[in-house]
Amino acid sequence: ANIKSAGKKKLSKAEQLPLQKEEEERRLKEEEEARLQAQQEEAERLEKERIEQEQREELEAKDQERRESELAELHSLEQKFFSAEQWKTDYRAHAKWEHYLNCDGNPDPTVLWEINTFISLWREDQNKDIQLVMEKGEQVLNLIEKLQYLLLDTPPNEITEKETVQYQESILELQNLLHQKYNGATQHLLKTADMYEDSDTGNMQVVIKDKNVTFCIWANLKKKTRFKNIVFCDVQHGFDLPKSLAVSRVAVRILHTHYDHVSPLWLQCQSVPKLEVLESKELTQHSKDNVEEPEEEEKKATEEPSMPAEEEACSDGRKNAISCKENSNSTADDPNETTEEETEKKSEILDIPSQVQDPLMQEEINEEEEVITDENIVDLQQFVPVGGVYHIDALQLPPEVKQIKDWSMVELLDVGLEAYPYPLEEVEDATLTPLRITLRLSDSVIYFEDPVIARWDPAGQQWRTDGISNITYETQEKSVAFEMDAFYTVTLLQRAHLNMPYQAWELQPTGMDEALLTVTTLFAMIRIQIKGNQCMLSSVVVEEKDVLSHITGKWLSPVHLRAVLKKAGVNIFPEEYSHKYVSVNKKDPLAEVRAYQQMALLASAFAFAWSKWNVEAGQEQVVVKVSEHLKADSVKEWSLYMFNGQKAQKLKITETSEAFSEELEQSSEFHSTLYHMLKDFASKEAIDKVETAGFLFIDVVYQLLLATRVLTYS
Repeated sequence: ANIKSAGKKKLSKAEQLPLQKEEEERRLKEEEEARLQAQQEEAERLEKERIEQEQREELEAKDQERRESELAELHSLEQKFFSAEQWKTDYRAHAKWEHYLNCDGNPDPTVLWEINTFISLWREDQNKDIQLVMEKGEQVLNLIEKLQYLLLDTPPNEITEKETVQYQESILELQNLLHQKYNGATQHLLKTADMYEDSDTGNMQVVIKDKNVTFCIWANLKKKTRFKNIVFCDVQHGFDLPKSLAVSRVAVRILHTHYDHVSPLWLQCQSVPKLEVLESKELTQHSKDNVEEPEEEEKKATEEPSMPAEEEACSDGRKNAISCKENSNSTADDPNETTEEETEKKSEILDIPSQVQDPLMQEEINEEEEVITDENIVDLQQFVPVGGVYHIDALQLPPEVKQIKDWSMVELLDVGLEAYPYPLEEVEDATLTPLRITLRLSDSVIYFEDPVIARWDPAGQQWRTDGISNITYETQEKSVAFEMDAFYTVTLLQRAHLNMPYQAWELQPTGMDEALLTVTTLFAMIRIQIKGNQCMLSSVVVEEKDVLSHITGKWLSPVHLRAVLKKAGVNIFPEEYSHKYVSVNKKDPLAEVRAYQQMALLASAFAFAWSKWNVEAGQEQVVVKVSEHLKADSVKEWSLYMFNGQKAQKLKITETSEAFSEELEQSSEFHSTLYHMLKDFASKEAIDKVETAGFLFIDVVYQLLLATRVLTYS
């Protein structure tokens, strides 16, 4: 037994050798098989790649062959953009003529003598009745708005630099005069303060308001220290009166203007930034048939007045301080110009001028503006005033009326509205009580975050955050309370880009020349209906609740809608500096603009939407989900399309694929345009609808896509 087990345990050397040899042979055989397998696989892969490359080259050659005819077909469709431009030019001329024929007593704000006569007559008018001033104020605000929209909406070839400066000066002069009139009306009210005596306190307390302004005026007639906390019941604004003022002949005014005439004019007149550098003079002729022309509609207000609106002084000095700064985005000679070869390649499509730039690079080059180093100064590119401006003033009360027998005697002083000095110079800082202010926030705006409170600094012509402390924000009550070390003009600011980048977007047809654009942000879902030459905010949904009902359901032009939404605190419209504050999905401007143009041309029969692969596709190309959509309630069957401005393709991947791939959908081809790419898979009914779509509808869709920049800001 022992001998047996010992034999089992150990093989002799002679026995081991053949086993090792066998093992070695098997290993070599396996290696050889693996090598041959790999060789075969590599050969198959190369063959597959060769066939794919051949097919790709064939498809590219085919695309190249029909390129000219496809571009000619697209060009005839694109004539709709020029028809829209012509229609708008005629419409502007017609509106001017209509105004002339109407003779309704309203001046034409673009005619200098008319507007100057209007201003002179009102300046001389001594009637200080507050109701009349507010009625006239509405007319003035309409004139200002007209001028602002002209600056925003007139193509550069229809407005001269001289007119631009003239319109701005008129805006500033009207703003100044309106505020002077409000001050005159306040002074008039204070002279008759006893008429508004509050039965409980014996002091004057009055609230007068309309849709544009709210006057809250309190006057200390009884000078009793126990009335310290004052609340204006109708509007819930209030203040705590410092002890030193409780025994003084002082009035406190909170004047809330629901508009902002204080911030610099460039902020009040912001237009859609152009995606490209405009052509130089010698190219102007060439670019007459350039398809980028519709963009000129969103004219940049090429002027940036260096001196913003004043505060209480109402000096006319502002109007002389307009220094027109050329919009940096319109420089023709730029170090980043594309090479001639690239230019030729690009411009064979829509006769695009050779200065096509990347707007973001262009913007970075032109960032010569001073960097704000003082952290108390508000950066108005990052924060915007929302909900208007609150002018909070301490005012001198006019002399008291003395009763002698049947006579009322009063000392007449013609000094205008005088500020009451506070803090008083003789009061030491240690005993100074800060002013506690409470403001009930407007229902006509939405704050997605706690607002920043800033005061206007008339000397530096800027909004500042110092001098304001102990801020408490009550979300439920929609009110904010804070302390100030003096009487200031204040505003509430919100981050300009908090709704960017968007989380998703979708554009879908809903009827003949009708569509719905939905933009989903971190805070809200915004739905905009498009019909003919107008658009309408149909809803803003925040936390499953509809908000801002006062601005929904009204048909407006895209420029008006943009202004209305921004004023209400819902900003989904990037500016040319927005890339500094938002992580942008940077795209080649040529691909982006052409995608918007062709999406607009196709929007009557196809739905377009956000795709997660758009980020993965790189800067040169855009990826969108597309579905033919002829009936409003039909289910969308999405496919993915990629486009670089010159070549379109249908992708094999779906939205749920594991990785991005540029592989073509089976049996699909390349096309020079998105229009022809979709034509391959579309029904005749859809293509008929595209060809008969109205030019004004197409133009509005294009304007909205250009204003929201969904392909780069999602």
